[in-house]
Amino acid sequence: NGIRRSLKSSNGFVLFPYRLNILLAGMNPLYFHAVNVILHCLVTLVLMYTCDKAVFKDCRLAFVTALFFAVHPIHTEAVTGIVGRADVLACLLFLLAFLSYNRSVDQLYVGEHFPPTASPFFLLLSLFLGTCAMLVKETGVTVFGVCLVYDFFSLSYNGLKFPHIIFFPFSLPFLRRNGAIPQRPVPAPWGLPPSGRENGKQQQQQQRCAQRGSWSSCHPPVPREQPSLPVPSRAIWAIRSYLTANNNQNFLYTARPFLKRAALVISYVILVLYFRLWIMGGSMPMFSEQDNPASFSPYFLTRFLTYSYLLAFNAWLLLAPITLCYDWQVGSIPLVESIWDVRNLATVFLLLVMTLLSLHCIAAFKKLEHKEVLVGLLFLVFPFIPASNLFFRVGFVVAERVLYMPSMGYCILFVHGLKKLSTWLNKWRITVPTLFALLLLLFSWKTVKQNEIWLSRESLFSSGVKTLPHNAKVHYNYANFLKDQGRNVEAIYHYKTALKLYPRHASALNNLGTLTKDVVEAKDYYRRALQLNPQHNRALFNLGNLFKSQGKKEEAVILLRDSIKYGPEFADAYSSLASLLAEQERLKEAEEVYKAGIENCPESSDLHNNYGVFLVDTG
Repeated sequence: NGIRRSLKSSNGFVLFPYRLNILLAGMNPLYFHAVNVILHCLVTLVLMYTCDKAVFKDCRLAFVTALFFAVHPIHTEAVTGIVGRADVLACLLFLLAFLSYNRSVDQLYVGEHFPPTASPFFLLLSLFLGTCAMLVKETGVTVFGVCLVYDFFSLSYNGLKFPHIIFFPFSLPFLRRNGAIPQRPVPAPWGLPPSGRENGKQQQQQQRCAQRGSWSSCHPPVPREQPSLPVPSRAIWAIRSYLTANNNQNFLYTARPFLKRAALVISYVILVLYFRLWIMGGSMPMFSEQDNPASFSPYFLTRFLTYSYLLAFNAWLLLAPITLCYDWQVGSIPLVESIWDVRNLATVFLLLVMTLLSLHCIAAFKKLEHKEVLVGLLFLVFPFIPASNLFFRVGFVVAERVLYMPSMGYCILFVHGLKKLSTWLNKWRITVPTLFALLLLLFSWKTVKQNEIWLSRESLFSSGVKTLPHNAKVHYNYANFLKDQGRNVEAIYHYKTALKLYPRHASALNNLGTLTKDVVEAKDYYRRALQLNPQHNRALFNLGNLFKSQGKKEEAVILLRDSIKYGPEFADAYSSLASLLAEQERLKEAEEVYKAGIENCPESSDLHNNYGVFLVDTG
């Protein structure tokens, strides 16, 4: 139940890995952590394979990318925390779906059309793996967008005999008729006819790719640069008229194989999203103001500026993971309410960097180096879209485990940047491996320190207070720990600190009331909590028990019934209400309450025991 509440999901597919873990190894946290580490290692290996086959031409760069990904401190929460398993598993399925989609496209094709689908099996497998990724974590659905964009700008680009068809989709026969392209191809330099040369090239590619059944078993062939062809002046008017009249029709003809795949994928995504919404009961999860304060702001400018700044803040966490915390809610990041806020400079800088990366990606098409930047941007941007508040409200301000998938794109872009800087740095006799080794050691040290924080509940919650002392949520969590340990004086201090930072914290008011010995003061805390949240089932329960102890039984019955109404899985409320009804000789009602409680809370041993005692006492 705790895992289900933390995941905010009752989806059986999400909970299956946890149930399997419990079935095989019980509730020992060591085995939960071991499984997470194994999954992280698998993701690292699959990422290295993906980079080797679909990103970098040099396998050493793929290894460096995977190594950098493996030790990045931002992954500590996802790998160490039990709830983070959903992010790690979804990332693994994300990569497998991406590889399957690439394998489904004929990467050896060179012609006038976009590459056809070579393996429908791998295309369907990609859809299945992407669906599994989405069921594990909502961000998994973004793999379909990544596949389609990569297909259009990379796989199809390499497969075209004339790559500029993507941007200027001329009909080759049309251009030949009008003199834009010669009727006869340039003779082969080694004396073979064109068809024989192409067949020989395909045979060489087939020899390099002996295993056709593996994912992306080879790099797609790099098309030779076409010789520059003079365009006769008489063809200029023909090309211009063609662009204005038949451009769209010819593009549909050229891109037909890709459009078929895109239509299939988009239709399927709409279907699975509808299925996902049906699983969730037809509505999105409900969140409170303390979960995501910016989304509750009535001012559009505040929401826009804050959401934009959060993008820059998340990018900074990937770039320099210096300050890390398990929870970034309730005051961790104040709202950006004015355009004159200095934090807007970070947003502008991020926009500038992303624009330059996009332009660099476009320029890299000419050198056939676009894959590194393209895949880096796709892996960085697409998985983060569901967490950006762009389409729907999310239940957090910043969550480090959400950056697990986007960090793949960051690592790819980082290694690509190192490769570009290597030439300049070598002039100063500074080797890139030396700098990378230092950064790797620094990140490894930070990751080890973060893992030490996650060793115990006390170290985790106390670190939050030290890292983000202005965060009301970390004070509240630490106070809960202190309360469970019987350190009530310290717990009261941190509850009051949380209320100073966030006066609308209903749960802090309720818990503070349970620690207060003064009945009048406790009643005041409960009432204030209910004013902020009339459906707070714990405050209703505590106030009901307080009235019960004071002999105000009718008021207590009303409050306890409301507590059950708004918290049907709260077993103590059933026991308290049933015992109160039994004291009033309302035995039939008491028995009905016990039965309802056992039905909704079948795992509560106390509820079963109390019902048994009730049956014995009533004969």
